[in-house]
Amino acid sequence: MRAWAEFVLRHRRWVMVFWLVIMVAGGISAGKTSDRLTIDFSLPGQPGTQAADMIVKAVGNGGNTTPMLATVTMPEGQTITGNEDAIAKAFEAVGAGVPNVRVIDEANTGDKAFRTKDDRTAYAMVFYPFPQTLTEQLPTEPIRTALEASAPPGATVGVTGIDALAVGDESGGPGVLTETLLGGVGAFLVLAFVFASLLAFLPMVIAAVSILATFLMLLPLTYLTDVSFIVQFLVALVGLGVAIDYSLLLVTRWREERDHGKENHAAVVAAMETAGHAVLFSGLTVAIGLLALIVLPVPFMRSIGLGGALIPFASVLVTLSLTPAILGGIGPRVDWPKIRHENVASPGWSRWARLVVRRRWAAAGVAFLALGLLFVAFLGIKIGSASSDSLATTGPAVTTLHTLEQGGVPTGALTPIEVLTESDRATSVADTLGQIAGIDAALVPTGESSSANGQTVVVLIPHEETVNSQSIEVVKRVTSAADNTPGVLGVAGLGTAQVDFLHAVYGNFPLMLTLIALLTFVLLVRAFRSLLLPFKAVVLNLISLTAVYGAMVLFWQKGYGSDALFGIPATGAVTFWVPLMVFAFLFGLSMDYEVFILSRIREEYDDGHSTNEAVIEGIGRTGRLVTSAALILFLAFAALASGPGTDLKIMATALGFGILLDATIVRSLLVPSLVSLFGKWNWYLPDWVARLLRVEPSHPHAEEPEREPVPAAD
Repeated sequence: MRAWAEFVLRHRRWVMVFWLVIMVAGGISAGKTSDRLTIDFSLPGQPGTQAADMIVKAVGNGGNTTPMLATVTMPEGQTITGNEDAIAKAFEAVGAGVPNVRVIDEANTGDKAFRTKDDRTAYAMVFYPFPQTLTEQLPTEPIRTALEASAPPGATVGVTGIDALAVGDESGGPGVLTETLLGGVGAFLVLAFVFASLLAFLPMVIAAVSILATFLMLLPLTYLTDVSFIVQFLVALVGLGVAIDYSLLLVTRWREERDHGKENHAAVVAAMETAGHAVLFSGLTVAIGLLALIVLPVPFMRSIGLGGALIPFASVLVTLSLTPAILGGIGPRVDWPKIRHENVASPGWSRWARLVVRRRWAAAGVAFLALGLLFVAFLGIKIGSASSDSLATTGPAVTTLHTLEQGGVPTGALTPIEVLTESDRATSVADTLGQIAGIDAALVPTGESSSANGQTVVVLIPHEETVNSQSIEVVKRVTSAADNTPGVLGVAGLGTAQVDFLHAVYGNFPLMLTLIALLTFVLLVRAFRSLLLPFKAVVLNLISLTAVYGAMVLFWQKGYGSDALFGIPATGAVTFWVPLMVFAFLFGLSMDYEVFILSRIREEYDDGHSTNEAVIEGIGRTGRLVTSAALILFLAFAALASGPGTDLKIMATALGFGILLDATIVRSLLVPSLVSLFGKWNWYLPDWVARLLRVEPSHPHAEEPEREPVPAAD
């Protein structure tokens, strides 16, 4: 790090010019990068995906989508009976007027399941091709327009469906740019408090360059593989928080070295040798957590892992080059007005650390109790999708859904099961599968849109929407029976996608967990020159993650907070892909704070302090820093949670809560108390391990007693 710092300082003007060019190029390419992102949740090689592909190949739609439900409600005093032909023509107009859709209704199935109990509302299922890019729109409005043009006089039309509900209300929520600006404003206010000088602008500059550099790096990746649209949100908001955190650590240490009397050049080098070293290892731990996603046999998760790993990569590159280049030039001039000084540890955090060390057993007990209560909640987690009544609370799609529900239409109509069959056996397949418990109707549609090349898509309507690990039991019964039913070629739908995801992803989760834990452990052994500290860090991270999942269960699945804060009722389940995303990001992000704190504690111990003295000084030096960094990341995730999609809100709130939990319960209580309890064993690293990892051996101070006296309070 010293050699790199000297190189950057010698060529600081060229370094700044280089990143200016990258920033401009990133700004130019950001729009194109976003346009190339895809919406693809397929699971290659899984039975449900294979069946969905066969259905799409046969009839050109459905398979991997849930249908839109188009409704026609007759005016007061009129019923469906007597108006069947007019309503059939209205639904026919949808099939003729909206490209590449398949319409299933009473007219082409002969089934009165498409009517409400009061005989006033008729509905049709409209299957459509799954959008492949963000620029493609859902067919909600074209369906509504076609219906309105052909509906009987006085009738009211509506369109609903899982995707229509998931879009949210008509406001649509803020976009990526607005969310980033919201997070940026919050971050700047925190930085202004931390620095109390114009230096508060520096981390913002670093974050802007890092985000645009990440978008530039992401562009060639979109030509090599499909990259999920989720990545753009993560680059903008996680990138904002991570880059600010890293530069905050480096700039704060530079100020400290300056306040200790070093001239500017030496202060930059010293900050790079200490804080820069911590930033490097922090970035590596975040990247490891994300890159581990590539072991999962799911393309969109792999793309998030690859694209997400660019975030810490770019943030580390910019922080460790542009930051020292700026500090080495105009740093002292922008550190104005010089209100806050870093020559002594924070008195408040030092007092807190002394209290925790003095009451270490009690501190550890309180922290484990809090985490344990959340762990109990975690045991009740249901993996699936958000229920329909939690996807949106206002808008025409919600109104239409309520009309159907009040009319006795089962919510399973939102998530039908599609069964591809041989055409000459379609009726017998429907008769067989329609007898399965939990299936309300088995429909065999006529017409060219549902049949092709001797294959017909039979549609089963479950009694309940198949959105979580309990409600998909009916899907498992159907797929099991279908395997032994002649004429069945495949079973698809949202429920089968969840079954496949649970098998493919969570079946490989132990491999992902082992890979992340092992790589992180080895990396931290090198960083801390210890065996016990990295082991503790990995275990505590896993424990805190289960606590975060418990909070997700309470807040979203059970609704203790989601309704009050977002106006969204209990979801009944945690979206199936969110726990993996939360794990991948939080494991690395929360490890940042572990690295920040323990690196400083290790440094103090190496300077001759006892373990307890090192803990007090380390927390005193990093407590305000870690709290501020956590708050900045929390604000970034709060901005992400302002988006309209429930799934994105679940992920953002989980990440935000995880960061706060980690910075308070774990890093402020558990870490200092356990390091104090472990005493001299924190610092032991066998010589053979040190030689293997090419680091200096580490042994406890010979004079350190097994039970150290606790320094007196001020």
